Amino acid sequence: MGIDYGDRRIGIALTDLMQIIASPFEVYKTVNENIDIEYICNMIKSQQVETVVIGLPLNIDGSEGERARKTRHFGLKISEKINDANIIFQDERLTSVEAEDILSNAKIKPKDRKSLIDKLSACIILENYLNERRENEKRNG
Repeated sequence: MGIDYGDRRIGIALTDLMQIIASPFEVYKTVNENIDIEYICNMIKSQQVETVVIGLPLNIDGSEGERARKTRHFGLKISEKINDANIIFQDERLTSVEAEDILSNAKIKPKDRKSLIDKLSACIILENYLNERRENEKRNG
């Protein structure tokens, strides 16, 4: 599962059983921390997710700011409730820009992009993780 965590919306992407293809799944509108975490945990259980890849919004220089700290806190809360899910933080710098470019090239109207950008960003985060994992597997035999 890929997550693009935000204060108002959480983009969610899922992968197939073979973990080859990432697909945008949904945009969840946040309510409050407890309800949001419960929702994500229920989805992890219902979708039988083993690994949750959460986009970490690093600053351009690679440092972590307040947004990254909030994201890590969110991931920690999930891991406290779901012990058997592997929580991974994936650099998400520029994924929103990439998602915006994809939607623009697909001729999606700007007013319609808002509902799509978060789940597409989550998909890009998950794809980047899957691609990096495959590359590491190739290098390591």
